[in-house]
Amino acid sequence: MFTPKKRLAGILIPAFTPRRDGDLGIGDTLALREWIDWAAEHHVGFIQLLPIHENGLDESPYSGISSAALDPIYLALETSEIPGLEQDDIDRVRGNLKAALTSPLVNYPAVRSAKRALLELAWSRFKDVEPTQIEEFEQFQKDEKEWLDDYRVFRFLMEFHGESLTWNQWPESCRTPAKARAFVAKQRLADPARVDDRLGFFVFVQWLCYRQWLALRAHADLRGVKLMGDVPIGVSWHSCDAFFSQEEFHLDWYGGSPPEGMSQDDPFFQQWGQNWGIPLYCWDHMQANGFVWWQKRIARLMRFFKVFRLDHILGFYRIYGFPWHPDRNYEFIGLSHDQAAAISGGHLPRWFLRPDDTIENKAANRDDGDIRLRGILQAAEGAEVIAEDLGWVPEYVRPHLADLSITSYRIPHWDCNDSGQPTPGNAFPENSFATYSTHDHEPINGIWRRCLRMIHHQECPSEQSAWAAGGAHNTLRILSEFAGIPVPQQKSWPAYSEGIRLRLIKALFSSNSRYAALMVTELFDLDDQFNRPGTTDVDNWRYRLPWTLAEIRDHPILQAHCQKLAKLICITRRD
Repeated sequence: MFTPKKRLAGILIPAFTPRRDGDLGIGDTLALREWIDWAAEHHVGFIQLLPIHENGLDESPYSGISSAALDPIYLALETSEIPGLEQDDIDRVRGNLKAALTSPLVNYPAVRSAKRALLELAWSRFKDVEPTQIEEFEQFQKDEKEWLDDYRVFRFLMEFHGESLTWNQWPESCRTPAKARAFVAKQRLADPARVDDRLGFFVFVQWLCYRQWLALRAHADLRGVKLMGDVPIGVSWHSCDAFFSQEEFHLDWYGGSPPEGMSQDDPFFQQWGQNWGIPLYCWDHMQANGFVWWQKRIARLMRFFKVFRLDHILGFYRIYGFPWHPDRNYEFIGLSHDQAAAISGGHLPRWFLRPDDTIENKAANRDDGDIRLRGILQAAEGAEVIAEDLGWVPEYVRPHLADLSITSYRIPHWDCNDSGQPTPGNAFPENSFATYSTHDHEPINGIWRRCLRMIHHQECPSEQSAWAAGGAHNTLRILSEFAGIPVPQQKSWPAYSEGIRLRLIKALFSSNSRYAALMVTELFDLDDQFNRPGTTDVDNWRYRLPWTLAEIRDHPILQAHCQKLAKLICITRRD
């Protein structure tokens, strides 16, 4: 596997987050192109993204309806980018979007509706575009036939039966792959023009997606900036993969994570853990066929990204499973194990295949992970692979990842010795990815301010709030010691300031880690969070920056943040 020699600095910016003049209420490939240019100018070595696969019934980027199809919501809908589109069409749609264009959050229903209307219009005119573009489209169909044939059938059936229904709610005549294909073929015999039009539309949209993301990758390569993708541990239960490749999945068990204590607000999370609703893999079947599903998935991803993150790497060793769909979570709140088993067919949440409760089980789980990851990595030759190994990490995982040359995470305020002292940045492994926060956490500035609030609001502390205040003091101490910020004698912690921000960034970038990343919110001292795990918060996955890059360049304070970042990257030799 290729090992880069340079230490790199990166910025995490989800594709939905950036703004540009002319966008349609969400980030798109042209907005990301601007950020690639910004990164090249400021010595930023990589741009980290969240998954870009097409989403279904919810807007989490970790619940894709296909491991191959890309989400058209990130398409840049400009006349230069979409054959058959005219400026008057775009202006009319922008006029209808109104508040969605300036909203601090993505209005997914409005944006999807607007973009869908423009794509339908472009498709209706596609027969009249330049012959070379039609030839390119036809070649795409040939090249991607292996996954496109099933995908377009799945999308046709989603549209035919209603987007809100999952495939197990379709009529019996469509609930198996063979029946689904036969149903569409029968529809085509009855009305070939209509069916061919709809099947063609879904292929057309994917051609545009692949076209724009491949162009974005080429531009990033030209500017010397690496695009970092993200591979979710699973796909949605309501996905083309789970429907057409049912033998690859356990469709009656759902992946998640166990409860991690009583500090969570959600009562189900407190008692049972997180139920993500993704089907578990039939690893035995996958191993028997050489992990072909995974290898194809990774090979496609490598066309767009030079670096990629494997989400929840612990799930390749063992994963926590639920015997009920998340829609039923509410039924189990407050029940005993016996009561829960009585309404779940006798099953309870458990580890698959086994827990890490004995030396023998740990060894077996490590061996399973070794077989699975080695099989997957065969398709990743030449890529840089990052493992999201956060949470309660079994002691065998990180040494094993190191054996496989897979990069593991380091979060400074979580990485302490038995005495509670932070691991110095110069002691981080070279093959590691250092960051203060991920998309599931507050930015470091938000963490600092929240800790201060927890400490200062203790006029009549209860036992629980006193415990929380103690934890806040400890977090600020660890961060201060890691960054070389003087620790106050009386625990009178200072407010978050520009000096503290720069010290924290410099300490992170000075670490021995091969990669060091900030979230874009940390760059601009914004406390907003992209996602709050274990919640159905209406703000999840919707955050947008308040400014375009042009506005950032014209704003003295914001531009100063960018210039200071570039200087710190050079000082710490990550340029």
